[in-house]
Amino acid sequence: MIALIRYTFATVLHTQRHLAPLLLFMGLMGVLTVNGSGPLPPAYASSAGALLVCSTWLTVALTGLDAPPQRAIVVVASGGRSLTVLLAVICTALLSCLVLMVVGLLFPLWTGDHAVTATDLLLGVEAQLTCALTGIAIGVLCSRPVFGRRGHALVAALTLVTAALFAKGAPPVNRLFTLMATTPDAAELLAPAGVMLAVSAVILAVFTAVAHVVAVRRE
Repeated sequence: MIALIRYTFATVLHTQRHLAPLLLFMGLMGVLTVNGSGPLPPAYASSAGALLVCSTWLTVALTGLDAPPQRAIVVVASGGRSLTVLLAVICTALLSCLVLMVVGLLFPLWTGDHAVTATDLLLGVEAQLTCALTGIAIGVLCSRPVFGRRGHALVAALTLVTAALFAKGAPPVNRLFTLMATTPDAAELLAPAGVMLAVSAVILAVFTAVAHVVAVRRE
């Protein structure tokens, strides 16, 4: 697994396919969180939303790094376990999101005027992890092994991201953002945010299983 993760990191850095989602993340952070003030939960909701979009794009890019012949070689080299290859991609995306989470936590504090507490930071971690897992789940489901045509994958990804962000009351993302926008006390949000984080982990597990089954059948 570690060798596959290193291979995925090396390939994405060599192809520079990480640049577009990274620049999008920084652009959204600049637009959504600069010069903010007041309670931190709404600011962290904005940075988490930026990470949702970035993690989706990054995961789609990671799953599409290898052309089908090269992917077949990688699967054979990993012992014929295509699920292991998929899990390595997910781990790579998650590790990348953990790095971006640091930016998401600190950037609003640097550019805005907020009174920060440990509870605020913990809530920010929960919110960003929730969005990272949800974005990775969407990216996995809309990957090249599942969708043969990039146009179809793009439409599916945009639809799912839009639904996650704007479908009123839909867990985990929209529900969490609604709570963060209406409840300034971070301590009251830790438990609901933990529930939404668990929901996002379940979604990732389900979408990974679906993507693996579809990819195996297509192969």
